[in-house]
Amino acid sequence: MPQRPADRDALRSDAAGRPFSPVIALLTVSSVWDAHLGAALKPLGLTTRKYALLAHIRATPDISFSELARRSQITVQTAHTAVHALVDDGMVADATAIPGAPSHLRMTEKGARAVTKADERLADLDAALISQAPAFAAALKGMHEEPVGAK
Repeated sequence: MPQRPADRDALRSDAAGRPFSPVIALLTVSSVWDAHLGAALKPLGLTTRKYALLAHIRATPDISFSELARRSQITVQTAHTAVHALVDDGMVADATAIPGAPSHLRMTEKGARAVTKADERLADLDAALISQAPAFAAALKGMHEEPVGAK
């Protein structure tokens, strides 16, 4: 659990006298931009989770379900469910697909096209966020690699 600030009065209050919560603010901003990304990905047949899984599969061809789950911070069962949906959509293929054998997941051409289009839409959203809130965007740089409070 992250430590509490020594002086909670250091956090500004809003007009109603409630203390400012950077956690709530970050969750709110995250929710707004997640909705924007979700809307941009929907016409491609993707969700933010499916896009993230495809990005991991693209980065590591022949990745196993266990490694995919670990990198995505989801359960192996959830990874199986999501990947099976991507297989059904023709975006991912399992090179092994033998019960009991380790899977070797790869993106198909259809998946590669979808993830390339998704990358373009993400770049547009990134540009919009950077334009609207450059200091905030700069403050976020590198945080996904070593998130605050992750330890």
